[in-house]
Amino acid sequence: MDIYVSAKAPRGGDGTRAKPFKTINQAAAIAEAGDTVVVGPGVYREWVDPQNGGTSDGCRVRYISEEPLGAVITGAEPVKCWEPYEGEVWTVRIPNGLFGGYNPYTTLVSGDWFIAFMTAHTGDVYLNGRSMYEVTELEKVKSPEISAASWAPEFSVYTWYTEQDAEKDETLLYANFHGLDPNAENVEISVRPACFYPRREGVGYITLSGFTVCMAATQWAPPTAYQEGMIGPHWSKGWVIEDCEIYESKCSGISLGKYRQPDNDNKWLHKKYKDGTQTERECICRAQYEGWTKERIGSHIVRRCNIHDCGQTGIVGHLGGVFSLIEDNHIHHINNKQNLAGAEIGGIKMHAAIDVIIRRNHFHHCTRGLWLDWQAQGTRVTGNFFHHNTLPNLSETEEPDPTALMGMGEDIFVEVSHGPTLIDNNILLSHRSLKLACQGVAVVHNLIGGGLAAVGIGTDNGAKTLSSPRYTPYHVPHRTEVAGFMTFLHGDMRFYNNIFVQQPMHPVLKAAMEAMKGGSGWDDGNIAVGTFPYDGYPTYEEWDREFEGYCGMGSEPSDRYYMPLPVWAGGNVYANGAVPWEKEKDFTKIEGVELSLGYENGEYTLKTNLYELLPKLDTPMVSTELLGEAFEPEQRFEGPDGEAIVFDSDYFGEHRGIRPVPGPFESAGAVLKL
Repeated sequence: MDIYVSAKAPRGGDGTRAKPFKTINQAAAIAEAGDTVVVGPGVYREWVDPQNGGTSDGCRVRYISEEPLGAVITGAEPVKCWEPYEGEVWTVRIPNGLFGGYNPYTTLVSGDWFIAFMTAHTGDVYLNGRSMYEVTELEKVKSPEISAASWAPEFSVYTWYTEQDAEKDETLLYANFHGLDPNAENVEISVRPACFYPRREGVGYITLSGFTVCMAATQWAPPTAYQEGMIGPHWSKGWVIEDCEIYESKCSGISLGKYRQPDNDNKWLHKKYKDGTQTERECICRAQYEGWTKERIGSHIVRRCNIHDCGQTGIVGHLGGVFSLIEDNHIHHINNKQNLAGAEIGGIKMHAAIDVIIRRNHFHHCTRGLWLDWQAQGTRVTGNFFHHNTLPNLSETEEPDPTALMGMGEDIFVEVSHGPTLIDNNILLSHRSLKLACQGVAVVHNLIGGGLAAVGIGTDNGAKTLSSPRYTPYHVPHRTEVAGFMTFLHGDMRFYNNIFVQQPMHPVLKAAMEAMKGGSGWDDGNIAVGTFPYDGYPTYEEWDREFEGYCGMGSEPSDRYYMPLPVWAGGNVYANGAVPWEKEKDFTKIEGVELSLGYENGEYTLKTNLYELLPKLDTPMVSTELLGEAFEPEQRFEGPDGEAIVFDSDYFGEHRGIRPVPGPFESAGAVLKL
């Protein structure tokens, strides 16, 4: 059955084409498996709460925007009653009854791994669809200062402040519009914590297609809490989110994340006595006996969406995103205000991305592109394009304010994971390409223009004098069931057929790298390109010799079970002074490589002389057989169904020859359209 919705409809519709419903929620209350909800263009100011899901992939509930991006679901309300206050500052009073049981202007952003360096409410004030900058006192609205940490410092002076009038039960807002009349402009405030999100769990097999979704007052979404997003399946299976534009969530745009565990929700923050890593282990184990299985949870698809200008993440997830496919999305300008800080920020931030495929996405201008944290087991990152995921405004200044150095940023961060994780056929052009505080990763056929950071560090949880290892679960292959726990040792890495190009080092990042050497247990700031951070790591043969003879109880004491794991490398090209791993034998060095990223007419191009300088090489064809098994989970580098992979297709899907060309392109000219 088709059910129709139109924002222009009079009340009293019955959902037919002739008499459509006025709100999407009216349709969501009755839509059942097999139904399609067709939504006409217009603005829908509601939290859509689907009551029913589908029953299988072939029998779904589909929500379709009749006009691509024409149906707008927003968490905001317009405000047209501003009054002049002082100078360019205006004020407005909002009756608290508007907010129901959730007032975003009394609710602070908070949660595990959130760094509360400033007060931030979940609400926001939007000027013509763009969130303004909250400040902590009225004086900073009257006399705003440029935020050096912002990626758009010129707009950071558009500030707002909130306080409560308890006597009148009103929220007061003050905002500096810099000469604009807010009653003539489009000024809105966020009032709802979600836009399209079932309130209850288990509403699966829903398709959301072609909508604009924006401006919700979402809460911080760490892995140890109920993870909110403007859109999300809320602990179910089989959603498809496609062809949507998603922007201006206070925290996260899409959540493929965890359900609420009431007595284990932000336990680190509230009870304090157990470290967050321990409470995370507890929530993983608890999920096991509360229904976290391949049959019930995950297997979502997010494709062809434009996700941008969210405060924490474009896509977030822990446990709930397993077995999912994230493809062909444009993810950009995430955390650019830098008004939120913590360990849960990125274009995509996923914990337990078991058998998740992330392919053909474009990540750029984020403080971090992709962060795979814990249990990136069976995860494959393939055919993605990463660039300008770094500190803000580096091209404009060589001496940014110290507050701008809150994080170095990188294209891909894999942390506290045993693998197997596949990173293949990607273009990685930021100053730092890979941050690898993990083990069990295969890096194959990538173009890598930035450094490998955090190698060998991050194994400890930050205790001052005592050992605090970060024990992490690994799973039965292609399942959610936990197979064991182990701290990670680093190594167990494979580098095959990549091209490493040392690009000019920005002086700010170079200085930060030098300052961080030996001074941080979490990051070394490295922007020097190549596999040399693995110098000192054993080959397989060296590691294997440690286990010769009897190794059981009563054997000669040894560090064999806690030493770094081996590294494998071959067929790599190192350009412009990029440095290979000291034990790598089969590699090529070249000089004079130029890489120039251009943007014109909405299209990125990569200009390079690389393929003029690249000699004919005897490189190996890489496959599951060559890569072997990740050590701890004893799982092959293979597809989600256990199928073997042969890396015989390049970034563009072109077939590779028997002796493939290193890097992501089998053949390429001087200009590549990306």
